[in-house]
This record gives sequence, structure tokens and C-alpha cells, in this order.
Amino acid sequence: MANKVEICGVNTSELTVLTNEQMRQLFERMQKGDRKARSELIQGNLRLVLSVIQRFNNRGEPVDDLFQVGCIGLMKAIDNFDLSQNVRFSTYAVPMIIGEIRRYLRDNNAIRVSRSLRDVAYRAMQVRDQLTHRNGREPSVEEIARELGVPVDEVALALEAIQEPISLFEPIYDDGGDPIFVMDQVSDESQSDARWLESLALREAMEKLGRRERQILNLRFFAGKTQMEVAEEIGISQAQVSRLEKAALLQMRRHM
Repeated sequence: MANKVEICGVNTSELTVLTNEQMRQLFERMQKGDRKARSELIQGNLRLVLSVIQRFNNRGEPVDDLFQVGCIGLMKAIDNFDLSQNVRFSTYAVPMIIGEIRRYLRDNNAIRVSRSLRDVAYRAMQVRDQLTHRNGREPSVEEIARELGVPVDEVALALEAIQEPISLFEPIYDDGGDPIFVMDQVSDESQSDARWLESLALREAMEKLGRRERQILNLRFFAGKTQMEVAEEIGISQAQVSRLEKAALLQMRRHM
């Protein structure tokens, strides 16, 4: 019981592992219409689903949900597996399980993408795989668009739209010490020397203004108020606010 881990009510410590011979016999029975053999194949390959979903642990999705989606991919693989091909079932099933999980993650992405755009993206990925297999290299977006008969910019937009967002705290390098995260590679323009000097110059220019002009600019550009709201707050007309604002901005521009 110490190693018992339940996912979707399944005790993972009790999952069976089928031998190659058992797999073949079950597939032969299933293809003759034996539904029990299909169930045994599913149960006997759940460990395969468990091994795949570990790749998606950092996506923030509930493990139970990923497991269920992975099981759908497993069942599709079982139903479509061809015994006559000299391929191990796991070699065939793993990409199908991964593909099912990726589709689920894309469809449930926090960034909503239209169905038509997703359809273009999925077709583009299929064509990309076909061209890669045919030409022995990764095709360009132009080649994919030509094969699909779709404008290049639409294909590029569709492929970009389905990219999965990553966390700023996603590690991109770890040599056993302190890891490097995505955020470590993102520059902060607000802290650049140019911005700092700009901010300093702005502050000095503001200090050259009179009290009323500073108050108007603070209310307009830092508090986000309209000229009418500023006029009501300080007790002058909107036309006066407009005139003082323009004069103050001109004076600051000359100083900076």
C-alpha cells in the first residue's frame, strides 16, 4: 500500500504489463470481435499512458484529466494498430497518445484560438510532416502554404496561434546549480539607462513648472483625468486647463 497511487480510481501499483506474445494473442482475438480482449489490451497498456503524461507535468493540468485524454489516445492506437506491420505497439501508440494530449492542451489553452485557425494549423502540421518525410528536411512556411493552397501569412499566423504559452519561471538550463529561467532571458526596457535618463529629464522639466501647471499635468497624464474633470477639480474653465496644459508641455519640451 506504500506505493499505491490512484489516478482516476486506478491503482497504478497494480497495473499489469503484457508480454509481446500476450499482446499478439489479444490483438488477434480483438480483431475477431472479442470485446474482452480489447479491454485487456487497454488495461495492459495503461502504464504506457502513465509514462507519457509525465512529460506534461509542468503544464498545470490535473493529472487525472491528462490520464483520461491519454487513454483516449491509447484506445485509438489499439483500434488502428496493424499486426501485419513489423512495429512494436508502444512505438505506434506513444505518438498517438502524445498527439491526443497536445490537442487537448491546445483546445483548452487559456488563449482562445478560432476553430478555423486551428484547422489551418492542424492541416499545416500534417503537410509539414509529409513534406519532411518526402524531402528529408524541414519545409519552409512558403512550401507548406503552397501545398495547402493557403496564403503564407495565414499559415504563419495559424502555426503561431497554437503555440503553447510557457511560464516565465520555466527552467531553460540547469547544470545542477541555480537554474536559468525564461524570465532571466527577458530584458526589461523600463530599467534601461535610456529610460532612466529620460525619467530624470522629465522630473527636472516638471520642477521648472509652476505649482498649477504641475498639478494639471499630474492630473491629466498620471491620474488619467480629462480636461473637464481637471477644470472642475481645480476650479477653472476647461479652456484655461487646455491653454495651461499646452504651455506647460511646450516649456517642458524646450527644457528636455
